Amino acid sequence: MLLTLALLPLSVQADDRSVVLIAHPQGSSPALTRDTTRAIFAMRQRSWPDGQAARVFVLPNSHPVHSRFVKERLTVYPHQLQLAWDRMVFSGTGQAPSQVNSQPEMLERVATTPGAIGYLEREYLDDRVQVITME
Repeated sequence: MLLTLALLPLSVQADDRSVVLIAHPQGSSPALTRDTTRAIFAMRQRSWPDGQAARVFVLPNSHPVHSRFVKERLTVYPHQLQLAWDRMVFSGTGQAPSQVNSQPEMLERVATTPGAIGYLEREYLDDRVQVITME
């Protein structure tokens, strides 16, 4: 029993550090498939399933939360995503997502930009954004 209580704070902290997909609170779908999410973050799909334009926000490639999100949720490596963005930018067929410098900035930008999608650790969540589940 004592061991269980001693481990409880660690499990709560680990859950707070899990990376969640977030979106602007109005519109958009509360759930996306992994393929749709990957296509949106790769900038191949420029709209939500309901047709609303998607505005993608990401943390810098060197940020540990970016790396965790891309590997765990999109199941690709950060350099693969960067290559896809670079290819579109240099060929003139698309653009890279908007980059933010921190998780508080990610929260603010997603909360105030219609059609926005991003990610952050659960501990940064508040009621200004909606959590999107991945099916």
